[in-house]
Amino acid sequence: MTAVHLGPAVAPTRDSARAFVDEHVIPHADAFDRAERVPEDLLDRIGAAGLWAPFLAPEHGGAGLDMVTFGGIHEEVGRGCSSVRSLLTVHTMASWAVQRWGTPEQRERWLPAMAAGAVLGAFCLTEPQAGSDIQGIEATARRRAGGWALTGTKKWITGGQRADVFLVFARTARGTGAFLVPRTTPGVEVTPIRGILGTRASMLAEVVFHDVALDEDALVGPDGFASGMVVTGVLDLGRYSVAAGSVGIVQACLDACAAYADRRSVSAGALRDLHPIRAKISDMVTDAHAGRLLYEHAGRLRDQGDAGTLMATFVAKYFASVAAARHASAAVQVHGANGCGPDAPVARFYRDAKVMEIIEGSTEIQQLTIAEDAFRRSAR
Repeated sequence: MTAVHLGPAVAPTRDSARAFVDEHVIPHADAFDRAERVPEDLLDRIGAAGLWAPFLAPEHGGAGLDMVTFGGIHEEVGRGCSSVRSLLTVHTMASWAVQRWGTPEQRERWLPAMAAGAVLGAFCLTEPQAGSDIQGIEATARRRAGGWALTGTKKWITGGQRADVFLVFARTARGTGAFLVPRTTPGVEVTPIRGILGTRASMLAEVVFHDVALDEDALVGPDGFASGMVVTGVLDLGRYSVAAGSVGIVQACLDACAAYADRRSVSAGALRDLHPIRAKISDMVTDAHAGRLLYEHAGRLRDQGDAGTLMATFVAKYFASVAAARHASAAVQVHGANGCGPDAPVARFYRDAKVMEIIEGSTEIQQLTIAEDAFRRSAR
């Protein structure tokens, strides 16, 4: 990456993010998908635009951005490329954890560079067997003289091929710990994962930690504290980003279908005049509005410190990810064979949308959690 900027000169907005995406992301998103990576020059541009971690406090190099605006930015990026939005998501999760639970020394060391994008973060929870179940993780961190020894394997790590620092969750004698591990630490092995169904440019990797020696100051927060941290904070922020990004996919499907139907004719007449096409587009309009209202509601609650933001984010992520998958399928249908080719953006939306129903809590997990909350409320 290029030189560190100590925070954006001007706080990014939804409008500035939309302009950035229209100029730098959408024209190249299919090429990113084919190459299975995001180029370095775009990563630098994202940093110059202040988009990596604008929610960080100004004293840490951020813009102190509110969550509703943050959600709007992630919607716009998701409209352009879900892979780019995924990189923003995991970087957000890592940098937010440092701001929330890091020591003053950790914040000073990491946050200005993370705000600028000079240091990119990745979130290492998922494992080959346990998935994202923090109770089942097998990676371990044991005490050694002057620090820790970290051993374990993490898989499906978004941005893992490119990240400069990993936020790694591992079992300790006291529970679960979270550790900041620079990529260059001896014993860290990164293996790219290619050919993934969707978000192909998100630079997924398997990351193996071979008895990695860490100093005492690698631990984020108290030893054994990380389980609650993940459930109540970091994963909630990830879900929020995915909810907003999924609305972006719905909007992208709407834009693509409206433009295609407006210029395409078939034997039955102009495509735009056919009722089945209008019905699909009407549903996209409606769900884009609904999904946007849901994540904005969750964002306002988070800004207010209201605990209700957790369930509101579950609802927003569930609705938006399911809607994205449904409308991406409809978008391919509207485009017909023209939507099935390797250069068809709607084909990319279709593959990316399926991933949204799995990451940051699958659709089934969302259903279980939302229903359980409804039962709890009815029992009052």
